[in-house]
Amino acid sequence: MCGIVGAISLNRPSIGVDFVKPMADKIAHRGPDDAGYLCFHTGARHNNKVSFYQNLTDNQFKNVDDMLPIIESNSAQRELHSHDYDLYMGHRRLSILDVSYAGHQPMSDLSKNIWIAYNGEIYNFKELKRELEGLGHRFKSNTDTEVIIYSYIQWGIECINKFNGMFAFSLYDNFKKKFYLCRDRYGIKPVYYHISKNKTLIYGSEIKSILEYKDYNSEVDKEALLEYFTFQNIFTNKTLHKDIQILEAGHYFEIDLYSKQINKIEYWDFDFSEPETVKDEREYIEELDRLFTQAVKRQLVSDVPLGSYLSGGMDSGSITAIASNHFQQSNDYLKTFTVGFDLSSASGMELTFDERAKAEYMSYKFKTEQYEMVLKSGDMERCMYDFSYHLEEPRVGQSYPNYYAAKLASKFVKVVLSGAGGDELFAGYPWRYYKAVNNVSFDDYIDKYYLFWKRLIDNKDIKEVFSPISQYTQNVWTKDIFANVFKTPIQNQSPEDYINHSLYFEAKTFLHGLLVVDDKLSMAHSLETRVPFLDNELVDFSQKIPVKFKLNNLKKIAGMNENEISKMKKTNDGKIIFRKSMSKYIPEDIHTAVKQGFSSPDNSWFKGESIDFVKSKLLNNNANIYKYMDKFSTQKLIREHLEGKENRRLFIWSLLNFEEWCNIHE
Repeated sequence: MCGIVGAISLNRPSIGVDFVKPMADKIAHRGPDDAGYLCFHTGARHNNKVSFYQNLTDNQFKNVDDMLPIIESNSAQRELHSHDYDLYMGHRRLSILDVSYAGHQPMSDLSKNIWIAYNGEIYNFKELKRELEGLGHRFKSNTDTEVIIYSYIQWGIECINKFNGMFAFSLYDNFKKKFYLCRDRYGIKPVYYHISKNKTLIYGSEIKSILEYKDYNSEVDKEALLEYFTFQNIFTNKTLHKDIQILEAGHYFEIDLYSKQINKIEYWDFDFSEPETVKDEREYIEELDRLFTQAVKRQLVSDVPLGSYLSGGMDSGSITAIASNHFQQSNDYLKTFTVGFDLSSASGMELTFDERAKAEYMSYKFKTEQYEMVLKSGDMERCMYDFSYHLEEPRVGQSYPNYYAAKLASKFVKVVLSGAGGDELFAGYPWRYYKAVNNVSFDDYIDKYYLFWKRLIDNKDIKEVFSPISQYTQNVWTKDIFANVFKTPIQNQSPEDYINHSLYFEAKTFLHGLLVVDDKLSMAHSLETRVPFLDNELVDFSQKIPVKFKLNNLKKIAGMNENEISKMKKTNDGKIIFRKSMSKYIPEDIHTAVKQGFSSPDNSWFKGESIDFVKSKLLNNNANIYKYMDKFSTQKLIREHLEGKENRRLFIWSLLNFEEWCNIHE
């Protein structure tokens, strides 16, 4: 797990070599163990096709390998400013596998013509390495990075289909004069990019590195802002920074330096669908047990301390059960981490938000070394600047508890396992899917599901709230943005088909948002987060499990009218197949419990102990948000929450987050 940055110029002028080190320094928190910089003259823009490069480290890591020149040195600076460099790769390393200098990046093959800067983990790298060795390749390290290089040499860029893991990497092939920027299937590892007017591609694991480069002038993307305040997420590849995009999951860029063509290619996508032949339920249960156990064990590979998050629910509990058994076989104890909440001022359903008792019970059962942190209302206020700085752009949920969870785990381990993905694969939110299970057409389905996913501001209010920027957003149709997430549907859809559409939608949007949040907030603390549910074999299998084995009450719900469905509350009618598969590991009161999300009691706190903070930030007439939002209509919605008339906790959180974002970037 690391951080990558870089730039490639397809026209003149050359890349800005003065920004090489500052771009990488901006993400030093992602890789505190090493730094590397590669500046390449590819020769592709010149009649004389001679190529040469400088491979550098910096003064902080000069003792790691005294063979590499130091970028701060006078001699290195003279070389950098004396030549025309059109490609740059930068890397900050968080050492997880083969922590020796052999893992230094950017890394090359023996010929020094294939170069890579890579962030992530390939969990099947040992199997691939054995296969490549059988084909005649030789390795100098025990890293998965080197396996990617020789996989590319053997199979071309199609090698990414062989990788079971999480990754974002840039790769340059000096033989073919081709450059690639790749992101994993699910979007676990982010990579952002900006293409300047003079056709320079600037990229990085985080937006802040791109902002550091000379060719980018920061401006708010007002269309993305409207999108966010509709869905509390951004479904397109936009960010709040105009003309900075995120490379979509399952995509890669291929750039030909000779023709200057930039092609974006989708190599993988989710495919939730009913199987042609339905097997006996017991077969699905047994195979799911095997694949899930295999996925967890695969992701335990590490040369540094590893632990797991442990809430009070099925997903993290199941991971902990499998992982702790593996640790005990080695006479060791798995470290687990739980964040709870002070509920002394909470009320209503928020009184159930603290799951420490359940987590402690599972820690006892699985014999883990348990660590806990209790959050109070003031903890949100204390972390807002650091939280917003590292998250970089507002995303799904009230995620500051995740920031504290990562902070806690990072004090004891360098790698942590997360339960993200379980709900999206196995239908953990039935009350959401059932909102749009009975439809006369696919358009009818879109109408219903869109209404549910407008999480922050209703259409009747959003036009007035964003009236100050209406001239910039008049062509934004959020329903079209919503509909464009889906693949082209077939006609005559069944209730099962619509459930699978919903699972596809949530994997593409909600899960993606969660993954971006988890990456940013864990890496803020130099912590690698792994996601066992997003193992390739497990995902491929789970997408083809019949819906009737994921949801118990689909047949009953399909016969209900819309008024009855609209009154549904959270139930335990979800993830049935996974609950059954894990029942031999997890206590019954856990695997049969109603779904409980990881959320703080902010509905109570915002109108109670944190009310002064909310008022000082959002009822301040000079707040930055009112450059983009109408003061009167926005404050009207805020007061409805503070006065107890409406629960607008997500809206208030999003406003606080956006206000802090404005303070940082304007």
